[in-house]
Amino acid sequence: MRIGVSAVTINRGGSGTGQYLLNLLGALVAEARDCEFIVFALDRDRELFDSFGPPVRVVSVGEDFRPGSRHLAWHQFVLPRLARDLALDVLHVPALNRFPWAKPCPLVGTVDNSDRFPDNPAAGWSRAWFRRTLLPALARRQDELVAVNAAAAAELIDVLGVPSCQVTVIPNGVDHARFHPGDRETAATWLAREHGLRPPFFLSVARLEHPENNLLRLIEAFNRFKAETPSPWQLVLAGPDGRGAAAVRERIRRSPYAPDIRCPGHVAPERLTTWYHAAGAFVSTAFGAGFGLAPLEAMASGCPVLVAEGSGAAELCGRAALTADASDVEAIEFQLAALAGNAPLRTHLAFAGVQRAGRFAWRKTAAATLEVYVRASRRVRVPVLTHPVLSAPVS
Repeated sequence: MRIGVSAVTINRGGSGTGQYLLNLLGALVAEARDCEFIVFALDRDRELFDSFGPPVRVVSVGEDFRPGSRHLAWHQFVLPRLARDLALDVLHVPALNRFPWAKPCPLVGTVDNSDRFPDNPAAGWSRAWFRRTLLPALARRQDELVAVNAAAAAELIDVLGVPSCQVTVIPNGVDHARFHPGDRETAATWLAREHGLRPPFFLSVARLEHPENNLLRLIEAFNRFKAETPSPWQLVLAGPDGRGAAAVRERIRRSPYAPDIRCPGHVAPERLTTWYHAAGAFVSTAFGAGFGLAPLEAMASGCPVLVAEGSGAAELCGRAALTADASDVEAIEFQLAALAGNAPLRTHLAFAGVQRAGRFAWRKTAAATLEVYVRASRRVRVPVLTHPVLSAPVS
């Protein structure tokens, strides 16, 4: 089987989509030895796939398509033509808002967030229109959809109107060779030397985005926590700037505890474990039905975890993590204080998290995804159709 995979949205491997694809592809190569994988990647991202060997062939995409609006158009106009020319049996696009309309071959998509912000004024009317009008049509256009958890699957079916027979829940995995409990003192020594940062601290690993990652409430909860306790705990927001990062940085600047809030930027994947080992607790207050790969990795590394109540991450973590109403600053503050002030609680959560994370492995994800590819490939091919709205070619 010849399987095409779009890696145009992986952002140098630093995004959640990037980590998903790199880990999934590595497991697929080991699981499906009779398959050929055609990966479409931007020129500067090609090197990320060098280690996969002959089963993976990389087709270069010009760097001109890196900006979001341009790679959106690339998925609609260029990718279908390439898929047809390469005689793909299946095309997998792992980003909901990049699903193609044209069908040169059976289409598979992955949904890892709930896209709950269609009315965000900062997004602009065109983005809101795209999400309300075109996104449901694109989702229904795919032959098979992979939802990373039950919450995302429910939204595909109930909100976007995708038939349930087209949706399969396949949880992400975790690389247990990399993410496992380790020595906290060694990790703390490295952070002190490289970043001038010493424990204890709460760690968030997410883009500096507003409102999606809900970081303004986390910062406000941290401010209240610091005001009410003499705690030395700090807050580390590790991640690259995203949409709305200026609002996040301005809120930090106005915090009376700004010196205790650190933004080290993007953390290299190979160094994430060190941060998890050194952190006193991992915190995610993001809304939505996303899988929550970072909380899973933190749990596997033996780091206590706090996630948003009702989120996809809470579904993932089960009883192995604390939860808080992410719309309630006082609720977040209460749980921050509980983590900082209760060492036995942190020890319990660390142990429970390791046990919970042990259930997730990329080989399981790959095996289930391969079954989806096979189901999709058995469907009758349909000819390439003109996109109903985006009708002009990209120069």
